[in-house]
Amino acid sequence: MKILILGAGQVGHSVAASLANEDNDVTIVDTNATALRDIREKLDVRVEIGQASYPRVLERAGIEDADMLIAVTNSDEINMVACQIAHTLYHTPTKIARIRSSHYLDHPELFTPESVPIDVLISPEQLVTEHIFRLISHPGALQIINFADGKVQIVGVKALHDGPLIGHPLKAMREHMPGVEARVAAIFRKGKPIKASEDTIVEVNDEILFIASPKHIRAIISELRKLDKPYKRIMLAGGGNIGNRLARLLEASRYQVKIIEKNNDRAAKLAERLDKTIVLEGDAADENLLIEENIENTDVFVAITNDDEANILSSMLAKRLGARRVMCLINRPSYIDLVESSIDLAISPQQITIGALLTHIRRGDIVAVHALRRGSAEAIEVVAHGDYKTSRVVGRRLDEIKLPPSTTIGALIRGETILMAAHNIVVQADDHIIMLVTDKRYVPAVEKLFQVGLHYF
Repeated sequence: MKILILGAGQVGHSVAASLANEDNDVTIVDTNATALRDIREKLDVRVEIGQASYPRVLERAGIEDADMLIAVTNSDEINMVACQIAHTLYHTPTKIARIRSSHYLDHPELFTPESVPIDVLISPEQLVTEHIFRLISHPGALQIINFADGKVQIVGVKALHDGPLIGHPLKAMREHMPGVEARVAAIFRKGKPIKASEDTIVEVNDEILFIASPKHIRAIISELRKLDKPYKRIMLAGGGNIGNRLARLLEASRYQVKIIEKNNDRAAKLAERLDKTIVLEGDAADENLLIEENIENTDVFVAITNDDEANILSSMLAKRLGARRVMCLINRPSYIDLVESSIDLAISPQQITIGALLTHIRRGDIVAVHALRRGSAEAIEVVAHGDYKTSRVVGRRLDEIKLPPSTTIGALIRGETILMAAHNIVVQADDHIIMLVTDKRYVPAVEKLFQVGLHYF
């Protein structure tokens, strides 16, 4: 597939790295020659210097025969104009754009073939907001991913010494919780995936990914660690797009919310817009301010400014002063390893955004893709098509399907019914299959497995 990526920032770089490893012909366009040189040294991609919305620059980059345009510059306007030009002048089949401002997103009628022809809108701020809200809604979870419109979730949990399942095989979970339908999709031990079976003994600090219905998530988390009380008091450091959206969601769900915002104009606007949230003007890394605002009684502290260093400092300080759980937004991947031992959860906007982009890039009828463990693994929802003769999966029991290495089927969605993976289940056409691939190198093999051909025999 020939793909043009507009923008060599963190998101553009991360998307290019993900796609270049999968035999795609990738070209990146940006005005920043230094950033492009850095990308070219690290990745097998072409680069083109110039303004991403100029037709002649797009032509030099190969827009005329591109299959897809991914516009992820820092300017909403450039992203929109580039998609318009790609549509009008070059009839590019698929156009994906990152749109950040709610002033545009609040008017979906803008983004139609007759207006601004963008096929897929990606809003990183909205995706990150929803991700953090899910984490706050499920105390103790490291990651929560929705599939099949929320009917099924994959949840990541770190096993702690006070969990009833520690030192016991996975099959003991069924004895502890009869009637709870769940399946362990993967276990990461000391950062590496291990083969999980019913006899696998759970150890302290194992990171376990399980798949289950949302109503059973809390019960399963309680098997792996002492269950946190539901969160109530939330403190947000940063009142930008994410802070504003998250505060609205939280106050509507009856959480007690405080926002600390350094910019006095923005703080004043937040105070006008938010009904129940307490807005504080100040520096979230000010120890005296945190103490005055009873940081030791705060259930969750979330640092979500645009400044990685400010987020890290305020998060480490909040943790030291007694906040129960601390989450920190970090753009630079190299910083994540530095801080994960000091805080509870580092959140990467790039990995969240990449999952949304990959959903539209993967081959086959893929409904959703989510990047896991900093992009090294993926959770995928794919629809099975065809029949016994034209498909490698339809009409076969799960134990007859030759899955690529490191791949696990977690569940099937058949209409409104959730079927946890079992060896004797026969795949039917139009089943939605939830899969986990712990080594991303095998994703192309998974795509091939679900492609329908004239015959396979």
